[in-house]
Amino acid sequence: MQHGMSSAASTAAGAAALYATQRAAFSGERYPSHAVRRDRLDRLATLIDRHEPEIVASIAEDFGVRPPQETRLTELFVVDVALRHASRHLADWMRSRRAPTPLYLRPGRSWIERQPLGVVGIISPWNYPVQLALLPAVAALAAGNRALIKPSEITPCTSALLATLVARYFSPEELAVVSGGADVGAAFARLPFDHLLFTGSTQVGRSIALAAAENLTPVTLELGGKSPALIDGRADLSALSARLAVGKLLNAGQTCIAPDYVLIPRQRAEALTQSLQRAVARLYPAPTDNRDYTSIIDERHYARLTALLDDARAKGARVIELGASNRTATGGTRRMPPMLVLDVSDAMAVMQQEIFGPILPIETYDTLDQAIERINARPRPLAMYMFGGSGAERRRVLERTIAGGVTLDDTLWHFSNENLPFGGVGASGYGAYHGERGFLTFSHQKPVFAQSRATPGRLLYPPYGERFEATLRLLKRIV
Repeated sequence: MQHGMSSAASTAAGAAALYATQRAAFSGERYPSHAVRRDRLDRLATLIDRHEPEIVASIAEDFGVRPPQETRLTELFVVDVALRHASRHLADWMRSRRAPTPLYLRPGRSWIERQPLGVVGIISPWNYPVQLALLPAVAALAAGNRALIKPSEITPCTSALLATLVARYFSPEELAVVSGGADVGAAFARLPFDHLLFTGSTQVGRSIALAAAENLTPVTLELGGKSPALIDGRADLSALSARLAVGKLLNAGQTCIAPDYVLIPRQRAEALTQSLQRAVARLYPAPTDNRDYTSIIDERHYARLTALLDDARAKGARVIELGASNRTATGGTRRMPPMLVLDVSDAMAVMQQEIFGPILPIETYDTLDQAIERINARPRPLAMYMFGGSGAERRRVLERTIAGGVTLDDTLWHFSNENLPFGGVGASGYGAYHGERGFLTFSHQKPVFAQSRATPGRLLYPPYGERFEATLRLLKRIV
């Protein structure tokens, strides 16, 4: 199914017009059928499948260097998994749920209807410009909503392609893309959506929440923070180093759930450093001239990362470059070599800010309790990782720390399970989506009670007297 008319806008007025179009369309179809919703999911799947080469090329153009394999895995495969999962479970998700009815309300009946909210807004970031635009759209469409996407201006090629493809497969009444810069994004956040999902930095997330509050728009914020990787003193360093390195260096560390720092027993820090050096040499030899290693998105972020390293060195850190770099081959690709930062302190910016790049600080601890205290002293992270440890120690860490999600003995993988909710907590965001949790995020769970003709409630009607008192005494006994 192809649509000739454009569903993209690049001004605040254009965004408002698209919103009005979708609002009117939803008013005429408040509960799309299973067939209608499945058709929309199928068209989104077709968009991904037919245009994979163009999507891969546009993302590579925006980044400078982005391995096709990374894009196919982290962007297209992840969206495909979500689409298949939603299509497979859609009929069940749409079904109303019976709810228990207490004895004092019987023989009445209770249930919950899962109702579409209306028009959903999605503000997506640059680091995974297709995945983080379309994953929320999968949930919104499955739940029966209309959706507007505002992608990042930092990835203009991908954002333009996304607008073109969405216009080809969807009418503006169903799904549309709003282009433009920060001014359009700010106006977009102020539209009276029925739900707004934002993925990005904590700082911008605060602004989005304030803008949405003008309309009391419910918001899901997927932010970031400093996600720790806690390594137990008995963990197998040779086994975990590759998993830690891949989790950190996928997309050159430009991943909101990438390990942001490592906590390891003091006596094992040097051994981990050597193990990571060997692992990175195998995975990304000569990273600045390696087609499997992604560029930093732009000069501003490259300069920001360089400043973090300069600050750490100036405050006494040891910075170790991993992989043999061919500096003459970097050209304008902005590929930054993987860096370990040792002997870190809280005074360093690299331990205060989310890094979002291929820099991995290594912090040491003496006891597990001390490591837990370090994690809890920082804002609550979007993700946490733990390698090794006994069952009791893992339980202790899980119970005493708070993070958006956790992977044990690896990194990142909890994100890819559609049966698990994904979201932050505290400074790393609030609300969640993925799978059925995403369907519910964009639905109103409407409680319904159906009274029986034989209701005993009439015994509580006025005029009040002994009948009322006796009935109330009875109800208190049976509650």
